[in-house]
Amino acid sequence: MKTPNSKFIKVRCKDCENEQVLFNKTSSVVSCHICGSKLALPKGGKAEVRGEILETIE
Repeated sequence: MKTPNSKFIKVRCKDCENEQVLFNKTSSVVSCHICGSKLALPKGGKAEVRGEILETIE
């Protein structure tokens, strides 16, 4: 059985240190809920994460 390689990740914002959970293959821009800076950008596969990845949630 094939397992999915897409996961949720916990990311810390570099600007305000807020922590958010997001999908690692997002199809839209993910912004921080507190300060509005961009945490992840879609890249046609795995997202370009601009924050610090704290953990992978399986």
